Amino acid sequence: MNKKIFCLVVALCVSVFFLISCSGGKNAAELAIKAAEEAVNVTKTEAVKIVPDEVKSLEDTLTAVKEKFINGDYKAAMEEATTLANKAKEVLDAAKAKKEELTIKWTEISQGLPKMVEDIQAKIDSLSKVKKLPASVTKEGFEEAKAGLASVKDEWTKIQTSFTSGNFAEAVNAATSLKDKAVKIMESLGMSVPSSETPAEAPAPAAVPAPAK
Repeated sequence: MNKKIFCLVVALCVSVFFLISCSGGKNAAELAIKAAEEAVNVTKTEAVKIVPDEVKSLEDTLTAVKEKFINGDYKAAMEEATTLANKAKEVLDAAKAKKEELTIKWTEISQGLPKMVEDIQAKIDSLSKVKKLPASVTKEGFEEAKAGLASVKDEWTKIQTSFTSGNFAEAVNAATSLKDKAVKIMESLGMSVPSSETPAEAPAPAAVPAPAK
């Protein structure tokens, strides 16, 4: 979070409150909109890849506030802009909490999935050396497992890049699905799956207040 920029937004909000108490009207509304726009921009930079829908809602609300100002409804524009600045901070705080939650989930998967891939590879290497596959593993299933493992390795590399690029929610959801895929491969090869690696759902999104319109 860019705390310095957000502090400037807060300071601007204080100036808005001062103008509201002293004069009101067009100037106060204009300054309030400027503060709200700064707050939305800061939130967008930090949170758009984590809570994109909430950020889009903030932007839509800002557009509506600006329309009220253009139409001369300065009082409503000023009040809604001030509320929007506060909502932007709430969205930013919620995005930070969700990022921490996603990071914990990512750590769990990134520690377990590589070990699963390693175990699957070892199993495939072992079965490749035998003359006859176990009764529980068909030749077709074995070939599908090998292809599936290659796909998992390729997808995992891409998902890691996605997470590093800041696409936390997208990466965690993809990694969760990939882990489920690895579990199915293990099961198809007759391997025992550790309880900690059973298919799990992605974390539920953190509650984010909807911007007022």
